Amino acid sequence: MSPLPPVEETDAVSDVSSAGRPQKLIPRPLKAVLFDFDGTLAELSVDFIRMRRAVLDLMGDYCTPTDSMHDLYVLEMIEAGRCLISKDRPGKEGEFFARAHELISAIETEGACGGALFAGTEEMLRELRRRQIKSGVVTRNCRAAVLQLFPDIDSRCDVVITREGAAQVKPHPGHLLTALGFLDTNPEFAAMVGDHPMDIAVGREVGTYTIGVLTGYSEAPSLRQAGADLVIERASDITGLL
Repeated sequence: MSPLPPVEETDAVSDVSSAGRPQKLIPRPLKAVLFDFDGTLAELSVDFIRMRRAVLDLMGDYCTPTDSMHDLYVLEMIEAGRCLISKDRPGKEGEFFARAHELISAIETEGACGGALFAGTEEMLRELRRRQIKSGVVTRNCRAAVLQLFPDIDSRCDVVITREGAAQVKPHPGHLLTALGFLDTNPEFAAMVGDHPMDIAVGREVGTYTIGVLTGYSEAPSLRQAGADLVIERASDITGLL
């Protein structure tokens, strides 16, 4: 996925200062905030190298993976494998797909056992609700891993859409649009918050305000390069900007 060009900075755009403190308020009124999960609200100790290797090894039981698959994200790697197997060994693609998802879900859930919510996450969600701003989680993680870390998430957020609940996951815009549909909120009155350029790119594609956080995958330059309207230290800083 190619990153989108960065937005042009104006006085309305807030960002972290050299001291790490947000300097300006979010310029638009928000009715809803959507969050990524891993790296944004919580830390999961997932071994992605192990996960990718395991999927490729499993795929080798059905077909010969192509070189291009090595550069894909894990979910896209599984889908590419399913398509290849459907041509090479028709009828076996469903078995591979199910086994691959069981495999990565087990690794994610194992990683969640060693993870934790970031400090301030629950307080932030309570404050958003107090201000009558809806909240949602849009994540490529499996539901079991999310619940392992945050058992009360369904009562804390207005909608939670893991990969099992989405016909197509991020970076497909349908993942965010499904969440916004549940929240009955138009994109221009929502923000997408995440630690990965993918979160920023899909938020921009859908038309939300986009906020990058520095608690996970990316540093500020890559989030800005993806087009983030705002980069802050952690998701819990958001309530001080509304």
